[in-house]
Amino acid sequence: MAVSVEITRKAVLRPSPESAWGGAKKVPITVFDRASTDGYIPTVFAWSSPAPTNGTLKDGLLATVARFPHLAGRFAVDNNGRKFLHLNNAGVLVIEATARADLATALAHDASAHIAELYPKAEKVRTSEPIFQVQLTRYTCGGLVIGMASHHQVADGQSMSGFSASWATAVRTKNSAALPSPFLDRGATDNPRSPPLPAFDHGSIEFKGEHSSSRSYRVLPLDRIKNLALHFPGEFVAELKARVGAPCSTFQCLLAHAWKKVTAARDLAPDDFTQVRVAVNCRGRAKPPVPMDFFGNMVLWALPRMRVQDLLSSSYPTVVGVIRDAVARVNDEYIQSFVDFGEAKRDMKLASTAATPGMAFCPDLEVDSWLGFGFHNLDFGGGPPCAFLSPDLPIDGVMILVPSCAAKGGAHLFVALDHEHVQAFKQICYSIE
Repeated sequence: MAVSVEITRKAVLRPSPESAWGGAKKVPITVFDRASTDGYIPTVFAWSSPAPTNGTLKDGLLATVARFPHLAGRFAVDNNGRKFLHLNNAGVLVIEATARADLATALAHDASAHIAELYPKAEKVRTSEPIFQVQLTRYTCGGLVIGMASHHQVADGQSMSGFSASWATAVRTKNSAALPSPFLDRGATDNPRSPPLPAFDHGSIEFKGEHSSSRSYRVLPLDRIKNLALHFPGEFVAELKARVGAPCSTFQCLLAHAWKKVTAARDLAPDDFTQVRVAVNCRGRAKPPVPMDFFGNMVLWALPRMRVQDLLSSSYPTVVGVIRDAVARVNDEYIQSFVDFGEAKRDMKLASTAATPGMAFCPDLEVDSWLGFGFHNLDFGGGPPCAFLSPDLPIDGVMILVPSCAAKGGAHLFVALDHEHVQAFKQICYSIE
């Protein structure tokens, strides 16, 4: 179904000077920021009519951004060539658009056909580029799609879910004075020992060292990478958990299932090894712990790894155990080592191992879980969203898990695969062995 989307207005909006950030104006980039994707992460949600007006949404946005000053700042470079965030209240980009279609009809057909027109595109990261960008698209029925794009070196998913919840509260209650302020002290994530004593190989895991042992991945033409959306109902998740037997999370059982099925679809050699890059929120794992409302980046990666033949022949309890053990290794000792590594390399250029467009992770995978975030409960006044629309994932082997907007207890899996493996995956993705 072809849907025409027309941009009607584009403007950079700034919070009032009276509400501008009064703290430090120059914020250094932490080692957690340096390890994250140097680019914009889009999220796209849809709400059925009635939805608040654009004016109401923009008023609430500016009131909220005043409490999240990093989003209204800009990147800059100091005299030593080091990147930092300038909290200059330069503003956020707001795009307004209309779509010539009924929202429900568009969602019932192939919404992915016009998803790229529903969120902002930052062509390249420039010092003048707004850190946070949002598009408000109105459908003929009064439905609304909000597409957000935020730079990952400023905030991770936990941070942006908190910001989005505050924005929704400001719009719904029309009482910005009651909004809580996030924890903004980035120094809380950056307490190296003196002298720094990194104990793990961060130059291979989070960064690409000169003699890195990290895998070297192929790069595919983007048109070879296909995006799939799967819905796992609550009953399916319950069956997986029953197969595991011991208590396990929805994330653990679905990751074990997806890892087995994607690996089988790829038809890998039995003696190959496959691993999953699992994003781990380190706020509560550090000592002392960092508040969950900390606004910034504090994510590292666990790397569960198995031989292909062992993964495919193992029971769900075994695979879940491998995942759980790998995540447990991202503990306070590992986090402190990572912070120490950042201090030791403070004045050196570091290349993150974060995925880039076209990368083929095969035989590996990368997964981000949004199951614990509140995106699916965002209520701007007309109720929670009716749909989460997956933006284009241009990396073979990247997966995102999100709660179902429509059915309680279920989850959606968005996965990008090389087109050669798509049909085989579709045939087995719902089979529980």
